[in-house]
Amino acid sequence: MTTLLAYAAAALAEIAGCFAFWAWLRLGRSPLWAVPGLVSLVLFAVLLTRVGSEAAGRAFAAYGGVYIAASLLWLWAAEGQRPDRWDLGGTALCLLGTAVILLGPRVR
Repeated sequence: MTTLLAYAAAALAEIAGCFAFWAWLRLGRSPLWAVPGLVSLVLFAVLLTRVGSEAAGRAFAAYGGVYIAASLLWLWAAEGQRPDRWDLGGTALCLLGTAVILLGPRVR
């Protein structure tokens, strides 16, 4: 599994899992929303281990930018709120950081 695909799938799983809890605790939905939320969060953790990195911390740090971008896509697609220029600018900075972390030369 490629790193980008693993990050994208992990982001979707994490956001869906967290949204399930948001729906339960903030939107007054049934506590049964927690069940698929927990499954989704476990899937997120499994997917994140599929990232091609020798160090967990580096994989998690690089994932942060992908998570932010995916969160704004969720905001737009699932919640019907279009990201503004500040959202997009911040996301661009985070994805630049992700690229630096993932693609930077490593001294061993």
